[in-house]
Amino acid sequence: MDLYGELAWRGLVYDGTEGVRDALTAGQVTGYIGFDPTASSLHVGNLLVIMALAHLQRAGHAPIAVVGGGTGLIGDPSGKTVERQLLTTAQVEKNVEGIRGQLARFLDFASTTAPAKLVNNADWLTTLGAVDFMRDVGKHFTVNAMLAKESVKRRIESEEGITYTEFSYSLLQAYDFLVLFDRFGCTLQMGGSDQWGNIVAGMDLIRRVRGAKAHGLVLPLITTASGTKFGKTESGTIWLDPSLTSPYEFYQFWFNTDDRDAVRYLKFFSFLDAARIAALETASVAEPEKRHAQLRAR
Repeated sequence: MDLYGELAWRGLVYDGTEGVRDALTAGQVTGYIGFDPTASSLHVGNLLVIMALAHLQRAGHAPIAVVGGGTGLIGDPSGKTVERQLLTTAQVEKNVEGIRGQLARFLDFASTTAPAKLVNNADWLTTLGAVDFMRDVGKHFTVNAMLAKESVKRRIESEEGITYTEFSYSLLQAYDFLVLFDRFGCTLQMGGSDQWGNIVAGMDLIRRVRGAKAHGLVLPLITTASGTKFGKTESGTIWLDPSLTSPYEFYQFWFNTDDRDAVRYLKFFSFLDAARIAALETASVAEPEKRHAQLRAR
């Protein structure tokens, strides 16, 4: 099965650009996902996009994990009702190092055919001059289009409003895509569905500046069967760092998954094939008390 088909049957495709499936079957593609260093550890909510990068590599494509050491100094307004508290450079650098080690557990950086890359966008964003940025990037975007973004509209309509700092975030992410296109031939950006507007901005910049076509593929934002946000519990966030969430707590989080979510999570967070998951679903329906799907998730 091709990568797009693999992601689709697992329920991991929310939307994509026209032609993205053809591009993924035509040859090796370099694709990236960005990770926001707002904390020293990733959490289970990040696992979905980590799995997308892992599937990308398993299908023979080249994954890039971008840790936002530069954009993390600004903060992404997507999905936020108020402005994030700005972190210091030292805080961001510490968080970047923590995330770097965690991503190395999921991606193969020593592959001889499609090695993963880990880069920090601080390498190019923190040396970017304001005038150069406005001339070379800003001139390709209209304020009208930026105001039309859902994340911006919600904030403008709120009492808090939106600062110029966060308003310009999508241009920084668009510039990331352009830099990765130039340096590594990256033509695909993936992320959660809330990143669609930022991804489109990057594709537009590549088209305008380089006359080339790039693609986007976004994953659904997960909620539980009860309608709550995935990864949040009464005790708080479930972190990937065992010093923040103990292995026992991590195990209990998955074991206590609602029966209505268990099979869906196996599709999202495991590499089990369709036949094996279908068998577990059948067994779970026949013997729900034995929690076959939850136990397999161990």
